[in-house]
Amino acid sequence: MADPSPSSALPPLRIMMAAGEVSGDMYGGALIRALRRRFPGRRLEICGIGGDAMRAEGAELLYHTDDLGAMGLTDVLKKLGFFKRVLRELVERAAEWKPDVLVTLDYYSFNIALAERVHALGVRTVQYISPKVWVWRKGRIRRIARAFDLLLCIFPFEPALYEPVGLRALYVGHPLVGQAAATRAETPPALPWRGRDRIAILPGSRAGEIRAILPTFLKAARQIQAARGGDCSFVLPAPTPAMRALAEQIVSRCPGPTHLAIVEGGARHVMAQAHAAMIASGTATLEACLMDCPAVLAYRVSLATELLMRLITLGGKLRFAGLVNIIAGRLVMTELLQRRFTPEATAAEVLALLEATPRRKALRDAYAEVRAALGDHDGTETAADAIAGLLG
Repeated sequence: MADPSPSSALPPLRIMMAAGEVSGDMYGGALIRALRRRFPGRRLEICGIGGDAMRAEGAELLYHTDDLGAMGLTDVLKKLGFFKRVLRELVERAAEWKPDVLVTLDYYSFNIALAERVHALGVRTVQYISPKVWVWRKGRIRRIARAFDLLLCIFPFEPALYEPVGLRALYVGHPLVGQAAATRAETPPALPWRGRDRIAILPGSRAGEIRAILPTFLKAARQIQAARGGDCSFVLPAPTPAMRALAEQIVSRCPGPTHLAIVEGGARHVMAQAHAAMIASGTATLEACLMDCPAVLAYRVSLATELLMRLITLGGKLRFAGLVNIIAGRLVMTELLQRRFTPEATAAEVLALLEATPRRKALRDAYAEVRAALGDHDGTETAADAIAGLLG
């Protein structure tokens, strides 16, 4: 009988992961696949918080990202007791299970509290995607340094910010860069488009966002349809089955345009095929840039949350809401925020992007600049190398 391989003779690697949002789950699923390639023949056991992408890669989900979705101060306060329970249960699981590493993905406010408590148990900790300390609240840097053994940064200028506190911070590149390249290499799927104009609708990944933003997008879509003589169609890629059901409920109460299809997943493919898009502020705005889809950004939160954000960012550098604008350092993607976010304003912006106008060309030229700034690093693969190195 042949001797077992060195990797198969080793105990399984135990990895606790925490991704509180759909984007983090997407990065987490890709990271799990990459880590398995670095430990061939060795079993990886993964548990924590995530979504459909991480579950598809074999992760045991203690909580789903759909459960953690909170939009604004009011939602967070309502769910504060729930978040405390989730935090307590994860720390108890870590103490009992003894993972080899905790990997937290974005979702700073919850994950920093989790990392502090798990790190105190003697578990190595990794944060994938640095909080935007270069935009506001640089005072968080020391707390981050105490909580994590390794910080994986998606922008090249971020590691230098952590040098004064001695935290090992590595630039790995943005994970969306590699994922967008993979999407472009795939055979484009058949999508339910009709007519001359194709418009993507992305109202966010959390229930609160979809409830707050989708009705206005639907009203804007009806105005676009009227302006284009009905020769257009709209596709809404829902991030999860639960969010698809929610979107369908909203459409039943607030009818959209004649040719509206709600599909499950495939947001990048939808944007690659669309002529324009209306998008809730978040990761999807950067995906629109990577897929070269002209888009308008919109967002709305409660008055209490707006006032809190103004107070928190007082004196900071938060000039823009969208990632594309933040990276470009100027307003290139129109931002319709709060009271400026109306059906009329949204429709007007999308209609302007559907034509071969200087506005559309300027936006796509700016997209090219942002893509060049992000480079061609495959963030997922480099992140997996770094975590594998930490695990030895």
